[in-house]
Amino acid sequence: MNATGRARLLPSLSKNMIERVPMKASTIPDRRHPAHGVRNQLNEPIIVFLTVCTKHRAAWLATTINHALLREVWTQATGWLVGRYVIMPDHLHLFAAPGSLVIELDSWVRYWKSQFTKQHPEKGDRWQTDHWDSRLRSGESYDSKWEYVAQNPVRHGLVERAEDWPYLGELFHLPW
Repeated sequence: MNATGRARLLPSLSKNMIERVPMKASTIPDRRHPAHGVRNQLNEPIIVFLTVCTKHRAAWLATTINHALLREVWTQATGWLVGRYVIMPDHLHLFAAPGSLVIELDSWVRYWKSQFTKQHPEKGDRWQTDHWDSRLRSGESYDSKWEYVAQNPVRHGLVERAEDWPYLGELFHLPW
């Protein structure tokens, strides 16, 4: 960030003071995409919360056919195991843990999205290129995050009760 940019952020400081304020490049990251990567720490469980959106947030995802196809693709893509998930019209949330293969989360997400796209009947339906992920820190975090995510269909006015939403479930139990 240059001095002019800092001046807009810090209007109460004089220009001379701003010129003398050292700014490290790492102070404020300039990200156009989310940071990724899951660090494996010994003797600690790994559960990741993942959000994947459709391209341009187009509302094509929440259908019976797509639900079945996603479950099939996730079951076959064993690098990571899908626990609980919610499929919304324009995005999905899922929890995943490392599976039987050693594969980075980003590669696994690209893989299952490509497998879904190859088998999906509507060729115009696309995914956003990237995704958002965050590692959960505790079993309580998993439970509370799930309770919040499961209410998404209710908050969006799609159903009155979360349990009435047909596009949520759990493929594998992810123990904490």
